[in-house]
Amino acid sequence: MTDSEEGRAAGARWRYVGQERPPFAQAPGAGQESAWDYPRPPRVAADPREVVVRCGFVVIARTRRAVRVLETASPPTFYLPWADVDRRCLQPAAGTSSCEWKGRARYWTVLAGAQRLPSVAWSYVDPLPGFDALAACVSFYPARVECTVDGQRVRPQPGGFYGGWITPEVVGPFKGEPGTQDW
Repeated sequence: MTDSEEGRAAGARWRYVGQERPPFAQAPGAGQESAWDYPRPPRVAADPREVVVRCGFVVIARTRRAVRVLETASPPTFYLPWADVDRRCLQPAAGTSSCEWKGRARYWTVLAGAQRLPSVAWSYVDPLPGFDALAACVSFYPARVECTVDGQRVRPQPGGFYGGWITPEVVGPFKGEPGTQDW
């Protein structure tokens, strides 16, 4: 089964696709957005805020040209242009994974001073149609490195597998929390 076919098969099982907010979802306040209002399949949106990724005192990336992937039930994942990343801080890591929407991801190890953090970042070299903007970008797990958006520290998406960035303006609950495996 191809990644696209996988996505269509999975889509047939979803109840929430961004068209109605479930009764258990938090209502967004002024200036907030609900992860339950994001679409499925996800969409890519430009974000002009300053995004910084650090490991200790080493700045790995800094940009105002990030894009966010917005998907129902998940906090946005920020992708940063390779042009705004210090490539000396990254080396290829073993392994790949597959997303039914974005395609095959490859992983990157972060090198910062004496620190070596395996599989902390990922990218899509040849993303599926609709996600072409990600071809020139990389994302980072905020549980493993310090990520900020306009100076606000990002909280990682629960669960360890997902790479969502929880910023103050996004409310959930979020996929990855206990009991959410069927979302």
